[in-house]
Amino acid sequence: MKPSVQYIESYLAELQKTVANLPADLIDQIVDTLLACAERGNRVFMFGNGGSASTASHFACDLSKNTIVPGAPRFKVFALTDNVELLTAWANDTSYANVFAGQLEALVDPGDVAIGISCSGNSPNVLNGVEMARSRGATIIGMTGDKGGRLPSMSDLCIKTTSPFIEQQENIHLALEHCICMTIRTEYQKKYVPVV
Repeated sequence: MKPSVQYIESYLAELQKTVANLPADLIDQIVDTLLACAERGNRVFMFGNGGSASTASHFACDLSKNTIVPGAPRFKVFALTDNVELLTAWANDTSYANVFAGQLEALVDPGDVAIGISCSGNSPNVLNGVEMARSRGATIIGMTGDKGGRLPSMSDLCIKTTSPFIEQQENIHLALEHCICMTIRTEYQKKYVPVV
């Protein structure tokens, strides 16, 4: 067997093992938290760095669009990673550690939900954003890697992956957001779609 095939098999086996260790009960609590947020008419804010910034944008897209069911509350979702001009203005005029907290200070209200994504769990800008959101009465959801860092202790709900590899952690975070959005859509369909 070629060494590259062995590596591919090892990568896929690690992914399967990491997925198998995900806590379904905790994911269900996150679903309930987001559903309650939508029912109240509150907003959801998401943010992260690097690959996690991409996951935040993807999650915001899916939660906003792929959960739509006629008659069900629509999600008001904002990815704080998506306005490049505003990100660079906050970074330049204050510091990069303030790019999310600076935005949230003007936006977040009690009852909102903030989702911070950081594989290390120690990204200063993510933690500062979480701290700002919490100070304004938001519920905090974290997604982090196997070490966790400071993010779990600052979150109301936090999912840690069990893999030490950042690639697997990012895989899992994307799978989690798809799982969450599909579960929300299913819950909406059960509640709002009449049985014929």
